[in-house]
Amino acid sequence: MEIHGSNGFRNKLSKRLICTPSPAAKNTFFYIQETGCLKTEDAAATQRHNLDSFLIAAVISGRGEVTIGNETYPLGKGDCFFLDCRISHFYKSSANDPWELMWVHFNGSTSQQYYDYFISQSKNVFRPPFFDKVVSAITDIIDINDKKLPDAEITTSKLIVDLLTLSLTVNNTAQQYDSALKQKLAAVHNYIDDHFNEDLSLEKLSSEFYISKYYLTREYKRIYGKTIFQHIITARINYGKKLLRFSDKSVEEISHLCGFNDQSYFARQFKKTENLTCFSYRKMWRD
Repeated sequence: MEIHGSNGFRNKLSKRLICTPSPAAKNTFFYIQETGCLKTEDAAATQRHNLDSFLIAAVISGRGEVTIGNETYPLGKGDCFFLDCRISHFYKSSANDPWELMWVHFNGSTSQQYYDYFISQSKNVFRPPFFDKVVSAITDIIDINDKKLPDAEITTSKLIVDLLTLSLTVNNTAQQYDSALKQKLAAVHNYIDDHFNEDLSLEKLSSEFYISKYYLTREYKRIYGKTIFQHIITARINYGKKLLRFSDKSVEEISHLCGFNDQSYFARQFKKTENLTCFSYRKMWRD
């Protein structure tokens, strides 16, 4: 049984494909029953139970929620859910921030076994670190079946396996992703420590470590609790303190050795950090 609350598919960018598998596909492969994408203008509420189907859906934008049994999960961009549609469930879009949803209803092969294993390891809602791969697989499923390509059923079965693999390995993948990211950020951190007196910029670091400036800025702050700029300044000030204490170099020389092109800027940053002038700091440690 299923109940939909919507006004139909008004947005021409929305798409729903209903498919009937061949006997060979039904006996051998994973096969789709329905797939599509729902744009925000067509935001709907859906309630089902006793539907012999499995559903994987991805929230492309906007917000909503899904209820399975007595538990309700909020959903936002980047979230996915995996349901056994024989179990009573209900999902709806936010009225204030309607979602864009992509989905695949599928069955066949070992769908039940995959679902049972998934539920033993995770909840129905998950957030894959490589969300783009989920979107890409569903997009390919839609395109292949819309064009009715000769090997559509075989290729679709392979793509469903890809989706199931992404769902089943989400926890391990997230840990691996987080670990790999931390290793990369540690390398950036160490690189700054070794090259702080050079002309460093976000552009240079993102190019050097093959990571976008956006992710580098956001994740570095999340892991280290400070910005890359703050770390560069700190490394330069630390070196400046060492030179002030253990050398007779002038403040101008020290500012350049630390990577500052402007002595007055070095002096301002030093005073801001230490609450002392360069001369006062040197005198304090030498007297």
